[in-house]
Amino acid sequence: MTGVRGHYIDGAWTDPVGREVIAVDNPADGSMVGAVVAGDAGDVERAVTAARRAFNPWAARPMAERITFVEALAGGLERHRDRLAETLTAEMGAPIAFARTAQVGVAIGDLLHLIAAAKAHIDRESVSNSLVVTEPVGVVAAITPWNFPLHQIMLKIGAAMLAGCTTVLKPSEMAPLNAAIVGEILDEIALPAGVVSIVFGDGPRVGSSLVEHPDVDMVTFTGSRGVGEYIARAAAATIKKVALELGGKSAAVILDDAPVHDSVAGVLRSCFANTGQTCAALTRVLVPESLRDEWERAAVTEAARWQPGDPSASGTAMGPLASSLQRARVLTHMAAAQEDGARLLVGGPEPLNLPGAYVRPTIYSDVTPEMRIFHEEVFGPVLTITGYDVLEDAITLANNSIYGLSGGVWSADRRRALDVALRLRTGTVGINGAGLDVGAPFGGYKQSGLGREAGSRGFEEFLEVKAVMGAAELLDDGRAEKTRSVR
Repeated sequence: MTGVRGHYIDGAWTDPVGREVIAVDNPADGSMVGAVVAGDAGDVERAVTAARRAFNPWAARPMAERITFVEALAGGLERHRDRLAETLTAEMGAPIAFARTAQVGVAIGDLLHLIAAAKAHIDRESVSNSLVVTEPVGVVAAITPWNFPLHQIMLKIGAAMLAGCTTVLKPSEMAPLNAAIVGEILDEIALPAGVVSIVFGDGPRVGSSLVEHPDVDMVTFTGSRGVGEYIARAAAATIKKVALELGGKSAAVILDDAPVHDSVAGVLRSCFANTGQTCAALTRVLVPESLRDEWERAAVTEAARWQPGDPSASGTAMGPLASSLQRARVLTHMAAAQEDGARLLVGGPEPLNLPGAYVRPTIYSDVTPEMRIFHEEVFGPVLTITGYDVLEDAITLANNSIYGLSGGVWSADRRRALDVALRLRTGTVGINGAGLDVGAPFGGYKQSGLGREAGSRGFEEFLEVKAVMGAAELLDDGRAEKTRSVR
């Protein structure tokens, strides 16, 4: 077990205002692996004050200098890759191989793509008779989740740092230990005090204090739809800019010419990776009735490859859920599916002979839009199968959701798959198993959120746009042309 970590505020590890501690347990066996202090409004006040004080000097630094710091942060993640992966495995149950690649590796990729976006960004240009410039939003509150904690931290603080913003980060209280390592890396790279502070704690005391603070200019949040609604309402009191990445109930549309084995393997990989705790997971599969029996048989066979086990073992495909509370939630969804008449193909709520927060990879068929499992986000390794007769029905079923975060289309004809993908009301769509692209924008339609993360669009979320009318010819070099950020 690691020691209790204090907050990282204004460039230093500080003693908390309060003395309450949040224990961090290993979901694989319930053992305590660490602890952080539980922050409160006083800790938030100190962190926001530091961020406000640091904002003008940081925003005034040339982009090239800010890039150097973010490059150093990426290098720090690489140096600490194994330690970060082991920490993530211990605190939220990600299998160690997955933690090294998809948890830490993707976080490094996030920063590299954000750096490329910052280098390419046009920060001054002439538009009509005006000089149009971009400027940092200001002080940012970043509230991150427990399922891909490091990835989400980097998308937020990396983009904010590059844009010239200062940030107060509240990591999830369920998986905060990786954020403590991030604080150590910020120390290692000598990031100026106040540019990024980290306050540990829960939503009611730390998250709410950040969202409601009058000196916070923007809130960026990844998490549940319910908390996202609260943040949008609370931020409206001071008209803060808000970026929300919320839930999903994403559909995979299997066309009648799709290779069955490839589509089954791709859908199950999306649904079961990270034990199903992925907001963009493909959890509803829509299959032509002509392929359904074959597809179901192949899915049952493929599910055997996703048996849960010790996440610290190198060959484990699926670890536990992140907590016993999350396990209880997933089991509630399974019970509702069976109560509503879904047909269990494999898995189900029967307990495993394992000590932690484990569930079986589960597939239900005969799922209809009237069932709760068709619409509600489970956030666990649970896939539903719904048959369709004509393609138009599949597109209607795919779009029959309050969410619109992701989707997938499988076809032997990629052009045909693209035609369907363009009709899905979602922020991202993968063709034939194409996965996350951290150089492209990520975010959702409808109740899946507001704004985008990753790449150039994610970087631009942290910028304001100013038009100086009558000044189109007054660029830095005296010529009416675009200028890039790196000068």
